[in-house]
Amino acid sequence: MKKTKYCSANEALEVIKNGDSVFIHTVPMSPNILIKALINRNKELRNVNIFQIITSDDGSYAKPEFKDSFNVKSLFVGRNVRRAVNTEQGSYTPAFLSQMPKLFKEKYIDIDVALVQVSPPDKHGYCSIGVSVDLSKAAMESAKIIIAQVNPNVPRVFGEGYIHINQIDYAVEHTSSLAEVPSPAPSENDITIGKHIANLIEDGSNLQIGIGALPNVVLHNLNNHKNLGIHTEIFSDGILPLVKSGVINGKNKNIDKEKIVGTFLFGTKDLYDFVDDNPSVLLKPSSYTNNPCIIGQNEKAVAINSAIEIDLTGQICAESIGNYQFSGVGGQLDFTLGASLSEGGKPIFGISSTTQKGVSKIVSRLKPSANVTTTRAHVHWVVTEYGAVNLFGKSNKERAKLLISIAHPDYRESLEREAYELFKFD
Repeated sequence: MKKTKYCSANEALEVIKNGDSVFIHTVPMSPNILIKALINRNKELRNVNIFQIITSDDGSYAKPEFKDSFNVKSLFVGRNVRRAVNTEQGSYTPAFLSQMPKLFKEKYIDIDVALVQVSPPDKHGYCSIGVSVDLSKAAMESAKIIIAQVNPNVPRVFGEGYIHINQIDYAVEHTSSLAEVPSPAPSENDITIGKHIANLIEDGSNLQIGIGALPNVVLHNLNNHKNLGIHTEIFSDGILPLVKSGVINGKNKNIDKEKIVGTFLFGTKDLYDFVDDNPSVLLKPSSYTNNPCIIGQNEKAVAINSAIEIDLTGQICAESIGNYQFSGVGGQLDFTLGASLSEGGKPIFGISSTTQKGVSKIVSRLKPSANVTTTRAHVHWVVTEYGAVNLFGKSNKERAKLLISIAHPDYRESLEREAYELFKFD
């Protein structure tokens, strides 16, 4: 049986060699002490490939001065690596979050070292991998070497996020608070769009709802609903008031009944305290939570997503600005398809009609080289501050008219002219 070596971060990180592939645990579980020790070796390391989705550290390994040492190969693009991924220092790999664990398990991506953060082992020797199971569990299970930052502040969350201490090669003990993200203040558009979306949600619905200003507004407007459930990718503090009031109880779920199900979460200490040792919360791999066939088993599954721009046929670009990779495919299509398979389900896209610079997000054509994240055939409800329309079952001409009706008034006339050229309206 393998024996775990307890040591310093600097000693543990000595095992990383030139050309190795290194995985970093997701968002608040990013092991900052280990990452700093890795960066400290920048002068001696060359061509180390960093795999991740989103991390909570400052992404120092993605700084230009480390371009010879670290190459960022991201499966989703967060702010801290966005510059690197759009230069020769990095790259983006398109993949559905539902299929990302398969990339590691079947060695499409071969991980040499996984840098993770875990709780101390319990009396049976099992460590919790905390609030980020997602693809992280598959990455650490397939890695040749696991280096863990062992932190007593890591919540022990029910579900599938556990690893035995004997599977960990190097353990670095370090006590620190998990990274937190406060809820941002909503804009006026967020408030209006959130109300429109809340009006589409029926009692007994099962929600995929993310984090940020708009999801929080939606949740805030569900106080008078009954028997809502959560089957989502990520969630944050916004669900807590509804759980405490009994609005979210999961009683209408067909699977994981009365459980709050997600694959990772990011919020404040209140959220981490809530999920710690709480049997009503299950965190499972994204291959489960994001599987459309699993999502569709619950009735009235509601998927709430966003977009960078949408064309007049309903094609959604949610990940790039032209060819500039801004985020990633993630789980948007997973849940959009899952909700459409659900009896009474509703895939919903909530977007403001214009960008912060006043440019229309509803366009006749997507920007050149823009990536289609969700096809027009998958898109049902689209909501802006000017209303909500359902594109499902509508022709291209009908879709264009509906989308123009919820575009910003300043752009409706030009969109109508462009739509006429595209579709030859009667």
